[in-house]
Amino acid sequence: MTNGPVHVSVFGKTDLGRSRDHNEDTFLVADLSTGKASLQPDVREHELGPRGSLFMVADGMGGAAAGEIASAMAADMICRHLMDTWRTDPENTPERFAFRMKEAVELANGELFTYAREHPEVRGMGTTVTAAGVYRADLYVTQIGDSRAYLVRDGHASQLTRDQSLTQRLVDAGELTEEEAEHSERRNIILQALGPDAHVKVDLSHQPLRQNDVLVICSDGLSGLVKREEIGEMVGRHEALADVCGALIDLANERGGPDNITVIAARFRGEGLEPSDGEAHVGYRTFAMDPADVSGEVTSPVEAMPEPIAPGVVAPTGAGIRPATLVMLAVGFVILALFLLFVL
Repeated sequence: MTNGPVHVSVFGKTDLGRSRDHNEDTFLVADLSTGKASLQPDVREHELGPRGSLFMVADGMGGAAAGEIASAMAADMICRHLMDTWRTDPENTPERFAFRMKEAVELANGELFTYAREHPEVRGMGTTVTAAGVYRADLYVTQIGDSRAYLVRDGHASQLTRDQSLTQRLVDAGELTEEEAEHSERRNIILQALGPDAHVKVDLSHQPLRQNDVLVICSDGLSGLVKREEIGEMVGRHEALADVCGALIDLANERGGPDNITVIAARFRGEGLEPSDGEAHVGYRTFAMDPADVSGEVTSPVEAMPEPIAPGVVAPTGAGIRPATLVMLAVGFVILALFLLFVL
């Protein structure tokens, strides 16, 4: 990191889409140094402070109003926890920031799980969450589900997250190609969400930032219809981030808009960032947490709760798929692949 300021420009927008009658998506932008969470002018354009900034998209599920309750609660809980703990944490280090990000998501899951148990009318509700925190010259991304984060550098968009989905699991296992996964009827079946289960495994990744990098976070209402390359093209075509968000949403709606569509775009400039050399790797990279960095870890309030709901897989309709069903689906794919291999 070079000495100097980092300037943040950011905009976010959400849209109902063409088929839904209510919006279950939520987005949030916050300056963690000043404690302001909004899209008012002093947040839309701000200098990165000593405690960093937060950008988040959550895509709710569960039917009726449960999905929008889950996504709004998750965004509020994660932001509030960081405001309450990280802003006053005496250990002001990158490792501690990454830990607080991960901790906030885990605790939000516990609170959502408890809330659903106490309110049967929303039992089964859940939400994805992709929360990105910028601290000094680095980006830390926490993820549950299949909302995505991309980084656009030198006109090229790279995906920073990996979908926690059935099709991604099958791609990783070599059972599906990326192209087959994009067109699969099962592409929206996710393996984790905040809320339905007592515990989640938070995916934590890391990416150093460079001058003029643009972060794009979106729900699958956008990423399911707009290709990664098209996101890079839109960022290059429009200087104003409001225009970037609007153009991406318009493109998704032109292609049917079957789901709610939400996108945040944030650009980073300033002497505090190294210039791009065109060679640095951009993409998904796991951030390994050192046990020494997590002293004082907060225990989830649901750990002592008796008779937790059995873990399951969450579909976008809010209907749970049990682990046995997931195993059967995976076995079915393997059998089909072997059949095609030997018959054809």
